[in-house]
Amino acid sequence: MRMIGRGGVGVLPASPAKLRSRDIEYPYRQDSDFYYITGFVEPEAIAVLAPGRPGGEYILFCRERDPQREAWDGARAGPEQAVTAYGADDAFPIGDVEDILPGIIEQAERVYYTIGAHPEFDARLIGWVTALRNRGSPGTHTPDEFIALDHLLHDLRLYKSRAEVSAMRRAAAVAVGAHRRAMAFCRPGLYEYEIEAEFLHEFRRHGMRPSYLPIVGSGPNACVLHYTTNGRQMREGDLLLVDAGCEHDFYASDVTRTYPVGGSFSAAQRAIYEIVLEAHAAALAAVLPGNHWDEPHEAAVGVIARGLRRLGLLEGSVAAIRRSGSYRQFFMHRTGHWLGMDVHDVGDYKVGEQWRVLEPGMALTVEPGIYIPPGTRGIPARWQGIGVRIEDDVLITRDGHEVLTQALARDPDEVEALVGTAA
Repeated sequence: MRMIGRGGVGVLPASPAKLRSRDIEYPYRQDSDFYYITGFVEPEAIAVLAPGRPGGEYILFCRERDPQREAWDGARAGPEQAVTAYGADDAFPIGDVEDILPGIIEQAERVYYTIGAHPEFDARLIGWVTALRNRGSPGTHTPDEFIALDHLLHDLRLYKSRAEVSAMRRAAAVAVGAHRRAMAFCRPGLYEYEIEAEFLHEFRRHGMRPSYLPIVGSGPNACVLHYTTNGRQMREGDLLLVDAGCEHDFYASDVTRTYPVGGSFSAAQRAIYEIVLEAHAAALAAVLPGNHWDEPHEAAVGVIARGLRRLGLLEGSVAAIRRSGSYRQFFMHRTGHWLGMDVHDVGDYKVGEQWRVLEPGMALTVEPGIYIPPGTRGIPARWQGIGVRIEDDVLITRDGHEVLTQALARDPDEVEALVGTAA
């Protein structure tokens, strides 16, 4: 409200429900920005922030109570509970928005709204402003400018409050438990989807859902960064790369571990794994307040360049490898991303031309990897088909950082000891 200021009005629509097939909808998930402001989880809603409005500064339009529909779809809050349970100053039925919201906008000098996020609502909002301008009667006023609301909101979301950190710790703890469960269950002959099922069971057992489609890639599939088919039968000698996290109160965890399906790394697998583990440690050591965003990545790149050169998989000096970017053949992604309500969370990575400085309250992932697909030219066969990624969730603190997923083993001996231990 303070950032919008008097004379401004902020408008946020809820996510629309989406059809999966015919009349079956996908599970509903509220828009992260809308939930961040309102805590309201129903579709067909609009939040309006109007600083200085005498009738109430926070207005929520939502569905009315409807016993007949609620018998089919579940309870609705209705305008009354929008005020009593969700803190709105004023609330109206969503069907009244055409009669009320244009009048609120008419009084504003500036409209804060994220154009492009919800195209259907874009058209409605622009239509209301156009109608006001076309009216042209004496005393009619229209806003002078549209300003992107997401710029303000996303900078706020980048810094996690105590309550947000608590939710992220909970999501991280459940993800750690799910990874341990999957490691214990893992053995040759199972299908990747059977490992995925262990994650889904553990998430739902704690009232959570996946924060993204789980990646369960064995053998050559471990080299496919966003592999989600999860259909291959696992074999003795395979590595299994699992990237899976869950969501608690809209806050995500994002965790990856790589382990041998049969319980023991081969010499080549362990050599690659240990390079990634060293890169992970180097990146983690650079996640400190006052460092800039790119420093953890640069630390990881240095370790991976040296390691692959040592194994004979890259040629030239480490400086030349870094300068040419030849390491990207095997490490083609960044070492991390912001983490929060979205698994790839909002927030600028640069301010102007400069990398953003890391500050307490920011949360990110640390996830270096090396991927050598089968058939890679010029690479000896023993290295081919090895894909390794190690990923943890990290909160920046005043004194350094907190690894939210620290309880999940990374050391190769400890990882081997966890695999296949379920009865």
